[in-house]
Amino acid sequence: MQVLETVTSAFRGRIQNRAQNLEKGRGLNRWTIYKQLCIAKSEFGLNDRCLAVLSSLLSFLPEDELNEKNGLVVFPSNRQLSLRAHGMPESTLRRHLASLVEAGIIERKDSPTRKRYAHKDNEGTVEVAFGFSFAPMVSRSIEIEQAAERIVADQKVLKRLRDEVSVIRREIASGFVDSAPDVLSDDLEGLFLKFREIVDGLPRRATVQELQAIKANLEAICSELDNLLKNNDIAEKMSASDAQIERHHYESLPESLFESKSVQKIDLKANNPEKQAPVSNLPESIPLDMVLRACPDIREYASDGIKSWRDLVDASTLVSRFLGITQSAYDDARQTLGMEGVSAVIAWLLHRAGDIQSAGGYLRSLTQKARGGGFSISQLLMSTLMGSRAAVTAN
Repeated sequence: MQVLETVTSAFRGRIQNRAQNLEKGRGLNRWTIYKQLCIAKSEFGLNDRCLAVLSSLLSFLPEDELNEKNGLVVFPSNRQLSLRAHGMPESTLRRHLASLVEAGIIERKDSPTRKRYAHKDNEGTVEVAFGFSFAPMVSRSIEIEQAAERIVADQKVLKRLRDEVSVIRREIASGFVDSAPDVLSDDLEGLFLKFREIVDGLPRRATVQELQAIKANLEAICSELDNLLKNNDIAEKMSASDAQIERHHYESLPESLFESKSVQKIDLKANNPEKQAPVSNLPESIPLDMVLRACPDIREYASDGIKSWRDLVDASTLVSRFLGITQSAYDDARQTLGMEGVSAVIAWLLHRAGDIQSAGGYLRSLTQKARGGGFSISQLLMSTLMGSRAAVTAN
C-alpha cells in the first residue's frame, strides 16, 4: 500500500495548491480539469459521448483559464456545437447536454426566450451571456481532482497486484513442473486441482479486493506446495537409501539365489514410454504455434516456456497425471496419435478441463475415433480457435 500512500500525498499537495489558487481568484486550465474528469467519468455518471460534448463546449471559451474574468458562459447554437462534436445529431447532442447538467458539471443559463446569445458593449466585450455555464465545474474542481486521485491510485495498486499474482502463479506452476513424477501424491494432485480452480476462476476485470483475496489463496498454495515438495524430497532420499541397501544385499547373495529372486523384479524401463520411444512425427502436420494459440494454458506448466515439441511433450506428460489419465490410456493414445499428437490432445484437455469430467475417458474415446479415421487434431484445434475468436467478438 506504499504506492497508494505516495500517490495520495502527492495529490493532496496539488489539491491544497488548487484551493489556494481558487481563493485568490486564479482560474483553472480548462483542459487540465477536463482530463481529470475523463479519468473520473464513472464517478459522475458520464460516458465518452458526454465528454465529447463537454470538450466541444470548452472549445468555445476564449481563454484556457477558467475564471469569472474571462467568462464562464458559452452560447453556441446547436448547429455550431454539432459541427465541433464531429457531426453528432442534435437529438443525441441534447441528450448528452442534459446528462452533463444532471451530473452537475455545467448549468443552463437561459434567456427569456430560451435562446443562447450574449449582450456585448461597444468594444465587443460580453456583458451578459445566456447559454451553458461552467461555474459548477469550477466549484467542483477539487472534488473532480480528488476522484481522479483515487482512481489513479487504485489503478496503480491494481496493476501491482496483477503483477504479484502473475509472479506467484508462475512460481506455483514451476513447482509442479519441477516435481519428480515418482513423488506425486494424492495431496499434490489435490493441491494442483485447487490451483487450477483459482486460475480458472480469475475474473477478467478483478477489483483490488478480489485480487488481494486471490493473492492470499495463491500464497497459501505456494507455501503448501513447498512443504509437500520438501517432504517428498526427504522421502525420495530415504527411498534411495533403502534401495541402495537392498542392492548391496542382492550383490552379496549367491549367484543362483540372485537369479531366482531377480525373476520377480519389475522392469521399470518397459513401463516408461518417454525412455522407450523418442518423439514421433504426427500422423497429420500440425504447427506447434497452432497448439499453443488454441490451448495457451499448457504454457503454465513449462518452467522455461514451450519453444519446441519436446517442451510440449514434457509439459503434457506432467499434466496428464494431474488430469487423472492412466498410463494405459496414455500409451494407447501415443501408439495411435504419436507422442506429439497425444501431447496436443492433452493440452486441449487441459484447456477444456472445466467442461470435461473424465479426461482419461475422453482421451480413450478420441483415440478410438482416430483409429477409425473419425478424428482430426487439426480440426479440433481449429474449432477451438474459431470459438475463442467468436467469444472475443461477442464481448
